[in-house]
Amino acid sequence: MLLSAAVSSTIAPPPSMYSHDRLVILDADGTTIDAFRAIEKTFAHHGMDIGPLARFQKRRNLFKYLGGFKQMPQNLRQQLGRGQRSRIVATLTEVYREEAVMFDGIEVLIRRLALAPDVKVGIVTRNITHEPIITLIRLFERHGIAPDLLDFLIHLPLSDEKLNAFRSTRAQFAVNPACAFACGDEARDFRAAINAGMHPFMVSYGFEGFERLHAKHGIPIEIIARTPDELARRVLHALRLDPDLGIATANS
Repeated sequence: MLLSAAVSSTIAPPPSMYSHDRLVILDADGTTIDAFRAIEKTFAHHGMDIGPLARFQKRRNLFKYLGGFKQMPQNLRQQLGRGQRSRIVATLTEVYREEAVMFDGIEVLIRRLALAPDVKVGIVTRNITHEPIITLIRLFERHGIAPDLLDFLIHLPLSDEKLNAFRSTRAQFAVNPACAFACGDEARDFRAAINAGMHPFMVSYGFEGFERLHAKHGIPIEIIARTPDELARRVLHALRLDPDLGIATANS
C-alpha cells in the first residue's frame, strides 16, 4: 500500500502506456466513515453542541466545526480558549481510533473492489486528526480492513485540493482517465474528479446534503447516491463487478 502525506505533480502517461487497470478513489470523512457522529461525540465531550445532521450539511466549512448560529456563542468560547482546539483534536483522534465507524456496506464495497485483480482502490483524505494515516489505519483495522487491502492511503493538508492527488495517483498506476472513478461527499470532490478527467460518484449522506449538492452546486442528480448501499451498488455496477463476492468474503 502506498502511504503518503504529500502529492507530486506527476504527468499522466501517453495512451500507449496505459495499464489495463481501473482506479477507484474513495473519500474518507462523510463518504467512507461516519464523520458526523464522531465529531458530534467529540463536541459533546467538550460541552459543545454541533446540532443535527441536516443543519450541519447546510453550513459552510467554518460553521460546520463551530456549530450553527444557535450554538455559535458557546462553541466560540470553547474553541477560543487556550489549548482548547488541540484538546478537541486530541479527543477527535481518540474517537476515530477507538469508536468511529464506517458506513454500513462500505466495508463490503472495499473488499469487493480489492478482490478484483484489475482494480486499484484506496483513500484520498483531508482528515483532521493527529497522525491521520495512523488514525485511519486503526479505524479500518477495527472493521477488518488490513492496510495491505488498500493500494494507497493518502492524506492531504486542509489547504490542499484533491485535484493533484487524483492526477498523480492515476498517473502512478498508469490508469486511463476513462477508467478512473472518484467518490466524494462535497462539491469540491466533484470538481476535482471532473478536472482530473475521472468519473465522479457523489453521496448526500455526508458533509453536504442532496439539495446543496444539486440545487446550489449543480451536480447532476443521476450521480448522487443518498445511501451507502446505493453508492456501493452504483460503483460495482459501473465496474461490472459481482457484489456477492464481497458479501461472501465479508461473512467468511
